[in-house]
Amino acid sequence: MHVSTRNWHGFLLVALLLIPFGVAADLLDEVRERGVLRCGVNGEIPGLSYRDKQGDWSGIDVDFCRAVAAAALGSADKVELMPLTTAERFSALREGKVDLLARNTTWTQARDLDQGVSFAATLYYDGQGFMVPRASETLSTLELGGARICAIADTTSIESAKRYFKRHRMPMELKPYPDLNAALAAYLDGECTTLTSDRVQLFVLRAGLEQPEAQRILPEVISREPLAPAVAKAHVRLLDLVRWTLFTLINAEAMGISSDNVDTAKARAQSDTLRTLLDLDGESAEALGIEPGWGYRVIASVGNYGEVFERNLGKASGLGIKRGMNALWTQGGLLYAPPPR
Repeated sequence: MHVSTRNWHGFLLVALLLIPFGVAADLLDEVRERGVLRCGVNGEIPGLSYRDKQGDWSGIDVDFCRAVAAAALGSADKVELMPLTTAERFSALREGKVDLLARNTTWTQARDLDQGVSFAATLYYDGQGFMVPRASETLSTLELGGARICAIADTTSIESAKRYFKRHRMPMELKPYPDLNAALAAYLDGECTTLTSDRVQLFVLRAGLEQPEAQRILPEVISREPLAPAVAKAHVRLLDLVRWTLFTLINAEAMGISSDNVDTAKARAQSDTLRTLLDLDGESAEALGIEPGWGYRVIASVGNYGEVFERNLGKASGLGIKRGMNALWTQGGLLYAPPPR
């Protein structure tokens, strides 16, 4: 059959349009070929992500990066943690400097639609609060009219504070600083009458002070701050793996599977739900394009969500932050994951 040059060019154009974008450069394949997951974190907030003077890392965001590495690459140690500022975190993800962003970042509509990133699921439910000197005798945010507020630039805290004070018809002065440490230093030096940030950050900051009892965290929560890991848009398989790694941590706690008993559970697993959670039959691994048993590797490496929380934020961490909204839904919290089946 003779095909004219014009028709052939048309056929070629249609064929090219039918090729899915991203097939030639699948990020999960690239990560596996590289053998290292590059994970963007904060690095300065104990409990979330923190590197101490010896260079050792800890935090719930760090453990999550390690869990994804265990799933994708077979070992939680195959991860490179890269500290990022709030200003550079999204561009670093879009430009491919990191594969995964797990940096105490609030999931918002604007960020999800406009920043070229996709959020996987909520890792930590938080909300914005205020810290004041206990000597001020301030007991409520409604007493902060006329306050000078230290806040972190390029965060949701700025706009949330503006909306809150406008709604309550209270004057205030916002003083933005490039990072949390700078905002804290300014607050302690008396440049501001209050410091605002996500409450988990305020609890962490207060715990690290020489006189933590001299500071009061006010009870009101003025915003919703779902902190969520993210990947660059179009990397669907990596997004799926990140999302289901988090769901595995939550489901493991709900099912009573921990790092202490996961080997026994693996050896005795008979139910479809447990076998799917641990990926003992390799069905989800085949769909994701990774090695079978990834669910087992995740739990064996970092434990379930409850273990990760307790180790980094709960009593075992020295911070003593209560589970609250981050408890399982069966225990009055918001943690709920699709079932492994």
